[in-house]
Amino acid sequence: MAASARPGPGVGELVLLEKLLGLPKGNKYGVQGERKVPVLQTNNGPGLTGLMTIAAHLVKQAKKDQLLGCTAEEKAVVQQWLEYRVTHVDGGSSKEDTRIILKDLNVYLEDKVYLAGNIFTLADILMYYGLHHVMVDLTVQEKEKYLNVSRWFNHIQHYPVTPVPCYDVCL
Repeated sequence: MAASARPGPGVGELVLLEKLLGLPKGNKYGVQGERKVPVLQTNNGPGLTGLMTIAAHLVKQAKKDQLLGCTAEEKAVVQQWLEYRVTHVDGGSSKEDTRIILKDLNVYLEDKVYLAGNIFTLADILMYYGLHHVMVDLTVQEKEKYLNVSRWFNHIQHYPVTPVPCYDVCL
């Protein structure tokens, strides 16, 4: 399993998210710092900083709040996975980090369809985007080792509204 170094996550994923949400193009994005943290320039005040902050803003702008969870528990679980995405997936760069992420996620998804249980949320979308480069690099044997992650990834990849970056990953 190859852990590929990549530039800071963000602007490309936010553009895909805008498309998925049906928002008109035109948001002005930039990046700041060594980690290339995304920044959204707004007309109504200071810019918004950070992938999760901007993504949640776009969801609200599109009036698709259900993607943030409906119940208090779902909202907390969505937030938990968004934080995991930033702290572990985006922060992990070694082969060992990637193995731990896949192992943790595989155990978690054992009895779940989506990260928040039975509902498709922003957590699924952004974890999908964040893990896409990892899943592309896995061998068939590695995908079998992480069967629950592979099942979830395949399900998200074929979800009717998930724009797949570049190409499908054969599972």
